Amino acid sequence: MMVKGKNKVPTQHVFIIGAKSIGQYGGYETFVDRLIGEHEQEESIKYHVACKANGDGYMDESKLDGVKILKKNKGGSIIEFEYKNAHVFKILCPNIGSAVAIYYDMMSTLYSIKYCKDHNIEYPIFYILTCRIGLFIGYLCKKMKAIGGKYYLNPDGHEWKRAKWSFLIRKYWKWSEKKMVMLADLVICDSVNIEKYIKNEYNIENTTYIAYGADIERSSLVDDDTKFVEWLDKYGLKACQYYLVVGRFVPENNYEIMIKEFMKSDSERDFVIVTNINEIFLDELERKLRWKSDSRINFVGTVYDKELLRKIRENAYAYLHGHEVGGTNPSLLEALGATDLNLLFDVGFNREVAENTALYWNKDEGCLSNLISKVDVMDSDLYSEYGFKAKERIKSAYSWSIIGDKYKRVWKQANKH
Repeated sequence: MMVKGKNKVPTQHVFIIGAKSIGQYGGYETFVDRLIGEHEQEESIKYHVACKANGDGYMDESKLDGVKILKKNKGGSIIEFEYKNAHVFKILCPNIGSAVAIYYDMMSTLYSIKYCKDHNIEYPIFYILTCRIGLFIGYLCKKMKAIGGKYYLNPDGHEWKRAKWSFLIRKYWKWSEKKMVMLADLVICDSVNIEKYIKNEYNIENTTYIAYGADIERSSLVDDDTKFVEWLDKYGLKACQYYLVVGRFVPENNYEIMIKEFMKSDSERDFVIVTNINEIFLDELERKLRWKSDSRINFVGTVYDKELLRKIRENAYAYLHGHEVGGTNPSLLEALGATDLNLLFDVGFNREVAENTALYWNKDEGCLSNLISKVDVMDSDLYSEYGFKAKERIKSAYSWSIIGDKYKRVWKQANKH
C-alpha cells in the first residue's frame, strides 16, 4: 500500500522530472510551481521535484518565498529543500553541451528511484516532462517497475521539428519520442492536437488531455508604478501604443515574418519583442530585413519580473504570436489572460486554444501586414469584445484550479488495486 500521512490519508508520491527549476521563466518551470501550489494543502499528494543545481536555467531557491532547507552538501550549498510542501532536490550537471539535458533527466530519474527505496515509498509515479531520454528509458522503466512505480509522460510538442536542432539530433528526438511514448503507463498531453498526433502516430490508447494553465488576475502594479513607467521610458514607449511578442528567440516562432510584415504595415505604434537575445540570429535578421532602420522595432531583452511582464502584456495594444511548433503554449495562454487583442499564427495548436477569441494570420505575403493595418483602427467596442472573450476562454478552460483538479484525479486513479 502507499505511504500514509499523519491522518492516515493514503499519500500518492509523484516525482516530477524534466523542469530545470521552479517558478522561473519557462513553460515547465511555471507549470511545476503552479501545480504544486494547487495541491499544497493536499495530504493525499506529495510532490518531489527535480531541479538543476548548475548550468542554464538552474534552480536559485533565493528567488522563492517560503523555502525550508532540508539538506546541504559539504560545501554548504543547498541540495534539498521544501517549497509549497513539495520536496525539491537539485542535480549537479557536467558541462557537456546539449547532451546535458539527457544526463539531467536520467540522473533525476535514478535519484528519484533511489529516494523511493531509501524512504520505503511504494507505488510512486514518475512523471517525466518531454522526450529526451529514449536511449535509457527501457533500463529506467525496469527500475521503476521493480519498486512498483508507474511511468507517466508529458511529450511536450514536436521537439523533433525545431529548426535549432541538426538533422541527426532531430532524428534522435523523434526516435526518443517513440521509445518513451510506447513504454509509458500514461501519456498526458497538454494539447488536443498533440494527443491526436500521439494516438495516430503510435496507435496507443493510454493517453489523456490536461491543458496548461493561466491566470486572468491583473498585475499588482498600478498604471503609474515606477517600475512600469521606467521600463516604458527606457525604450521610449507609451502604454497601449505598442504591439508585443514574448517568446524564445528561435526560427520556428516566426520572428522574421512578424518583423517583415510589421515593417510593411502603416501602423504608427511600436513593435516590442521580449525575448532572449541571440546575436547570431539577430544579425541574420538585420542582413535580411534591415529592421534597425525602422524605429518602431524594439528588441528589449528578457523580463523576469512576473508582475512587470504581466503589466507589459496588459498595456499592449495587441499581442502577436508566431509559434508554429508545440502544444499549448504558455505565452499564448498568458496573452489571452492579459492582452485584449491577440493576432495568432494560424495552426491547429493556436486555434485549439484561442478559438474565436483571436484573429489569425499565415505566411502569405501581406497577410499579417494587412491584418495589422486593419486592427490598428479597430472599433473600440469590437476591440473590448475580443478582450472579454479571451479572458472568458481562459476562465472556462485553462484556469489553474481546473488543471489542478484534473491532475489530482489522474494521480488518484494511478494505483487502484
